[in-house]
Amino acid sequence: MTAAPDTAQVAEEGAALAAGQRRVVRTLAASQVFSGLGNGSALAVGSVLAVELTGNAALGGTTTMMISAAGALSALPLARLALARGRRTALTVAYLVAALGAACMLAAPGIGGFGLLLAGSFGVGLGAAGNLQARFAATDLATPARLGRDLGLVVWSITIGAVAGPNLIGPGVVLARAVGLADTAGVFLLSVAGMLAAVAILQAGLRPDPLALRREAGLGGVASPQPPRLRAGVGAVVGDPRIRVGVAAVVVGHAVMVGVMAMTPVHLSRTHGAGAGGADTLVVIGVVISLHIAGMYALSPVWGRAADRWGRLAVTAAGFAGLLAATLVGAVGAASTGAVTAALVLLGLGWGAVTVAGSAWVSEVATGPRRVLVQGVTDFGMGAAAAVTAGLSGLVLAWWGFTGLTVAAGLLSAALLVWVLRARSRYENDDEAYPISDTVTS
Repeated sequence: MTAAPDTAQVAEEGAALAAGQRRVVRTLAASQVFSGLGNGSALAVGSVLAVELTGNAALGGTTTMMISAAGALSALPLARLALARGRRTALTVAYLVAALGAACMLAAPGIGGFGLLLAGSFGVGLGAAGNLQARFAATDLATPARLGRDLGLVVWSITIGAVAGPNLIGPGVVLARAVGLADTAGVFLLSVAGMLAAVAILQAGLRPDPLALRREAGLGGVASPQPPRLRAGVGAVVGDPRIRVGVAAVVVGHAVMVGVMAMTPVHLSRTHGAGAGGADTLVVIGVVISLHIAGMYALSPVWGRAADRWGRLAVTAAGFAGLLAATLVGAVGAASTGAVTAALVLLGLGWGAVTVAGSAWVSEVATGPRRVLVQGVTDFGMGAAAAVTAGLSGLVLAWWGFTGLTVAAGLLSAALLVWVLRARSRYENDDEAYPISDTVTS
């Protein structure tokens, strides 16, 4: 006689979790619109502004390098903060620091402060780290059948703000001139506003916190017998080949995208003919970066659904094929703005497939008490690899040009494509081959 009440209770709890997941996804999606606006605005102008302030094209990648470095250095602290205080607190801290960073980037041209520009870029990087953590927050309450779909929806929501941000460069120039700022500074006002709007949405809508709900439901992966440390997360990644290939795919895919994207504004400022920092060139750069960002995020729900239906690693491999195609187009058509634009769109599409499907794979196979920490290690790796490639990309562009840069990125893409295809044949849909350990040594 007790079975029916137990069944009813299970059904009620399942319905409550499903309702909570819908609210979490809606809130995260709304916040990502505005945080994407903030990051898109800063990325589009930062590299050009660095060259303008220093007069050295080799330093064009330094702002993206700082953004990526901040993402790497903050990934684990944000993961630990999420475990201790919840996703809402971690994301709020990330976006508040990003708003302060955008304000520093705004002020840098007026005082000729390259150091302030780099400091501001570092702050904006925490916003990028917050965006990365938000995609994993979307999986906290997701069922396996909808994990890729929910993650993809949250990633997709960045599209609106991220695409609009670079396209607001033109109005930003008008605004900057109206208030007496440099042309390149006005867009950062929008960056600050976007980050603050994201904070307001999270504070209002992410209650109760998804990690708290996951803990209450006994779903696991939100507690650890020891304080979470980088070594424990790295051990979990290194110790299991399924986690390893997923993390490597997401990290390298991000590095390839950042390495090419970071130097595209500098390359276009040379080939377009208006001169670095010119208003016309800034508009062209804004359009190209907007199309690139649209490619990154617009098809995220499609990649998520495809990953749920045909397999996470299959879609990840398709993403690397897209990255390889992008680098080939960029290498062959480096002198053409149209070809570079096409390459950037393909680059965004490939990145989107790799990031959504690869992240879904990591969230699926990294079970147990190290789950959130493995996610943090993934984001750390993305930031670290991107920081290195962003820094090196300026040197590669200066030495070997845009063609050399895209060829190097293509070689990385080809190597990971082979690895992921081999991993798919061994691990995907084989739950018994490599059981995930919940007791990785820290």
